[in-house]
Amino acid sequence: MVFLISVRYYIAITILFHFSFFLIRHADGLVTCLRVFLLREIMVLRHWKEDDNLQRENGRLFSRRDIAMLLIPLIVEQLFTALMGTADTMMVARVGDAAVSGVSLVDSINNLVLMMMTALATGGTITCAQYLGARDQKGANGAARQVLLSVTVISLLCCVICVVLRQPILNLVFGSVEADVMDAARIYFLVTALSYPFMGIYDVSAALYRASGNSRLPMIVSAVGNLLNIVGNAVFMFVFHWGVFGAAFSTMLSRALQCVVILWFHRRPGQTIVLNHYAEIRPDFREIRTILRIGIPTGVENGMFQFGKLVIQSTIATLPTSQIAAQAVINTLEYFTSMPSMAVGLGLVTVAGQCMGAGRPQEARRYSLEFTGISELLVLGTGVLIFLSVDTVSRLSGLSAESAAIVHQMMVLITLVKPFIWPLAFTLPNGMRAAGDVKFSMLVSAGSMWVFRVALCMILIRGFGFGVLGVWVAMFVDWFDRDIWYLGRFLSGKWMEKKVIA
Repeated sequence: MVFLISVRYYIAITILFHFSFFLIRHADGLVTCLRVFLLREIMVLRHWKEDDNLQRENGRLFSRRDIAMLLIPLIVEQLFTALMGTADTMMVARVGDAAVSGVSLVDSINNLVLMMMTALATGGTITCAQYLGARDQKGANGAARQVLLSVTVISLLCCVICVVLRQPILNLVFGSVEADVMDAARIYFLVTALSYPFMGIYDVSAALYRASGNSRLPMIVSAVGNLLNIVGNAVFMFVFHWGVFGAAFSTMLSRALQCVVILWFHRRPGQTIVLNHYAEIRPDFREIRTILRIGIPTGVENGMFQFGKLVIQSTIATLPTSQIAAQAVINTLEYFTSMPSMAVGLGLVTVAGQCMGAGRPQEARRYSLEFTGISELLVLGTGVLIFLSVDTVSRLSGLSAESAAIVHQMMVLITLVKPFIWPLAFTLPNGMRAAGDVKFSMLVSAGSMWVFRVALCMILIRGFGFGVLGVWVAMFVDWFDRDIWYLGRFLSGKWMEKKVIA
């Protein structure tokens, strides 16, 4: 067994090496680009040693303090949401296997809908950030009203479709499952679908606050909403014994509360972006086209990513139980290593967007490098912390010795590899997206996802018996491929020529 594992690791390393060599050999000037990038990153990170007064004197839009005030709440919000999501799943699991299975099935559909809302929110964030960078308050408020109108209409449409056609949708997506699992899924789908408008409106409203540089308020509202969701779960599931309906009802109530609260704050005078007089909002199709021009490619990218995950999951389902269990724990642990850096990426959209709106593309370039450097440090730091907790998590999860060994081996590999290739693949592109360069990102993401992550994963698992190792080799190749494309695009400067607002 040890011999086979060693051979597979050797083959995996060989695949990664030859893939890297091929790209380096055939990518024109890649070595030079990498050197320039590294030198540039070192130079821009040195700016963090400057005090805020010096940065202001140099005319930078965002000081070190501004960036910290933006990023820290975002990081806290992401981590808190992930922790509450884990707690939510654990509470549902106590109801029974059918309940947690039904909820898990429906969540894959809900995630697709959420990605659509997130894409529209991203389009609104970029558009409003550029207006604010150009000091066009009227334009920012106008764009905010249009993105709110768009997401309201689309979320209501999704709600109606999913409520009316919930059974055919469940049958189409999941086919034949056990009757008690389908019953749980049907109930959970109905109630959570009713919460789509609340979810969409909250997401876009929170994104508008972030576009103005205020991430503290969304963090507070999200934290309160998540805590109330957990309390509601406890009351409805364990006091009223409502089971899956109780979990879904609690989720809907918390989302409704978050929606109402953040809209109330948006109405208050003195806000950077003010949203009021909702009945007077009328569609401005020119502005909507601008938002959709950003949002649709982002939505396609997010949707393809989610579909790819489902295909990979079907491949993982063919593995032995010990490896499936190990992969579930590995996914959770790896996700936590990404959360802080994902928050940094969200912050970069705001910062780079305002720089582009202010007509300062070189400053957007500098911040993109700085934020990528911050992301690298966070991935490394969180990776080490998570790795130190691997054995404890494995014991608490009740994994077998075989599964625990797989988790340990894979987390060693992830901790060593991820800090060097993940930030370039997922943080750096957000600076280019903020400039409006979203079609390139969509094509690279979708192509790399299906060619390398999905296809290579299936080949390594089904063709060569790599098991869980095949999932992560394919993942690393996918990340590295994105690095090459995004780095080349970034250094070319073509993304700085894009226009979002007139």
